[in-house]
Amino acid sequence: MDANKRQRYEKIAEELTRLAGGRENLQGIAHCATRLRLVLADNDKADLKAMEDVDLAKGVFVAGDQVQIIFGAGLVNDVYEVIADYNNMKNMSLSDLKTVANQKMNPLQRLIKALSDVFVDIMPGILAAALLTGLSGVLGNLEFVQNNATLYGINTLINIASGAIFGFLPLAVAYSACKRFGGRPILGIVMGCIMLSGSLADAYAAAQGTVEVTTLHIFGLPVELVGFQGGIIVALIMGWVTARLDKFFEKKVPEVVRLLVSPLLTTLVGSLLLFTIIGPVGRGLSSGLTAGLVWMTQNLGVFGYAVFSGCQQLVVITGLHHIFGAIEAQLLADTGRNFLNPLMSVAIIAQGGAVLGYLLRHKDNVKIREMCIPSFISVLFGITEPAIFGVNLRYRYPLIGGCIGGAMGGVVVYLTNLAAVGFGTTVLPGIALADPANNGYVSYVIAHVVAIAGGFVLTLVLSGFMEKAPQTESSQHQSSTPPAPTLTPAETPQPEEFFGYAQGIIIPLEEVKDETFASKVLGDGVAVQPSVGQIFAPADAVVTNLADTKHAIGLMTAGGNEILIHIGVDTVKLEGRHFKPHVKNGDTVKKGQLLIEFDLEQIKKAGYATDIPMLFTDPADDLILEQLTSGSMTLQAKIAEMKKA
Repeated sequence: MDANKRQRYEKIAEELTRLAGGRENLQGIAHCATRLRLVLADNDKADLKAMEDVDLAKGVFVAGDQVQIIFGAGLVNDVYEVIADYNNMKNMSLSDLKTVANQKMNPLQRLIKALSDVFVDIMPGILAAALLTGLSGVLGNLEFVQNNATLYGINTLINIASGAIFGFLPLAVAYSACKRFGGRPILGIVMGCIMLSGSLADAYAAAQGTVEVTTLHIFGLPVELVGFQGGIIVALIMGWVTARLDKFFEKKVPEVVRLLVSPLLTTLVGSLLLFTIIGPVGRGLSSGLTAGLVWMTQNLGVFGYAVFSGCQQLVVITGLHHIFGAIEAQLLADTGRNFLNPLMSVAIIAQGGAVLGYLLRHKDNVKIREMCIPSFISVLFGITEPAIFGVNLRYRYPLIGGCIGGAMGGVVVYLTNLAAVGFGTTVLPGIALADPANNGYVSYVIAHVVAIAGGFVLTLVLSGFMEKAPQTESSQHQSSTPPAPTLTPAETPQPEEFFGYAQGIIIPLEEVKDETFASKVLGDGVAVQPSVGQIFAPADAVVTNLADTKHAIGLMTAGGNEILIHIGVDTVKLEGRHFKPHVKNGDTVKKGQLLIEFDLEQIKKAGYATDIPMLFTDPADDLILEQLTSGSMTLQAKIAEMKKA
């Protein structure tokens, strides 16, 4: 991680810690694929609303008494590293975090949450197996692959690799479950090996009656020596049992013999429970789950499909959607087809359609574009958290439009009998998992086109009822800012010219020596390398926010544009030294009026960069940024180049 990113993430860590109620209120930190998870002693002490405005955060919500902040895939890992270091919680185990959080959940919430966590841990392997299965299926249907010895050999190896991963999935589940519930992971692996031992009859062969099954009698109970291939539910239960046994014997066995005796007893007792109680019970649960899903397809028909795909993304809001991995795995093991995968995929792409609908409704708002476009790109790869928490849930009606679009896609899935041959990936990469039978690839595309179109159109339709006019954060902020007596923002944005606010050299915002400004997270604009320590008003405006440390000032112009002028980089640390304001909050200022004086040389001597960005943090609707020949950026469809006031 480079120094600039580290510095930016440290600011995020500091702000999140403060908004969470301070270090004394923070009990644990962890993360999943897209979310930073915080466990707080008292959630009421946290300012969740303010957390939504933290740099790079795409949404905040509470699930199972965990405060979860959406950052997105990849980014969340870096943010976690920094905030965990900042709070000295980097070495906390996931089990420790879950224990704290679980104390605030009811039993059902704890169960579902635990199942979700088990599959998060092994998801990379599942994704690899799923994509390899899809790739093998595609290549296997190509005639030139069958006729070429090398390509045929490669495809055979791909098929072996994918089959091996799914074949040993119960072992991976037992390992992850044991680890999740606080046991030693190696004992989970041992139990998984026992479940799939070559000394046992293959479960699939036994079900078909093609292999002889040996039956033992233990305590008068008949025990069939059949393996647990496809026994995902059994593996989940055994992972939990193994963890409990491990912790129990670690406490009870004397220390002098603990290293030898504790794992011995855990394995022995666990094996007996596996074959006498847990195995039969788990198989019964698995059969019941599969039978229930099959019943839904046979008896509820298109209605069942539509309800599932319409509501599936609501489960994402709770953070418990990973539980579907266990259901999909069991469905594949029992039937060889997974109809849930395409249903979830159309539910996802429909939310992307809703994002596009909201984007079209607010196409002239720069902040909306910056929020919607990356969110939609994430949806294409099956990640909806940025779209849901950054856009759809935030503005409500896009979420409804997306759910209806998902239901429409579910209808197509039902009518075309679409299913998948794996699980773990959706939308664009998910097409590789589509069952090619009955023109499966074509059906996959049609279902997704219907879903995204449904989400898009329904969002536009709903916006007509729920918005009298396009409402954005910009307009919300504007309405909350009290107008000055002599300067009221125009109801209709008027053309404005912004003149030079500092003497010096104009540079592109991307050249500012601070990632927050250079990446335009706070807004677009320009910057000046100053030659004189003075800041002037670039237009007639009202002073809306003069920082306590005097290093930054916010303005609202008559055209409804919010401007932030920031003197230097990290100069907040000077705590007001070397700055002299000539205005105060609420003052009405004229173009060219002196706003702040600062000691340029003293700031340089203190080691701070002196670039002065001017950002349009909340531009008025219908106004755009244009690139001028000099390289400077100004806000307007028709505007003069920036000049010294």
